[in-house]
Amino acid sequence: MDTNELIGNDSLPTIVPTSDEKTMALLSHILTIVAWFIAPLIIYLLRKDESTFVAEHAKESLNFQITMLVFYVISGILVLLLIGLLFIWILSIVNLILVVVATIKAGEGKLYKYPINFRLIK
Repeated sequence: MDTNELIGNDSLPTIVPTSDEKTMALLSHILTIVAWFIAPLIIYLLRKDESTFVAEHAKESLNFQITMLVFYVISGILVLLLIGLLFIWILSIVNLILVVVATIKAGEGKLYKYPINFRLIK
């Protein structure tokens, strides 16, 4: 297990995922760049009963995008104080970096937990 809390945690699944499972898990993260929370939601709904590996990645990705939405709303409110623009810029960079890390971990066949995440969907 990687214990670098700054970029999240990864662990090996109990069952080795197939190539298709790795691809779907990878897509549940990387597609958030263009399809926001819709991609992991669709992947979760379509594959949750077929693969626990894909379901875990899709849930984690969906929860992270919901968490980012909360932070973006707070930053949007803080735009009135001008500091919100800085927060939005920082959030965008953090979001991109963590999505890329999660995508790499999914491609390696590892389970990944984002370092900052409201796990609303369980």
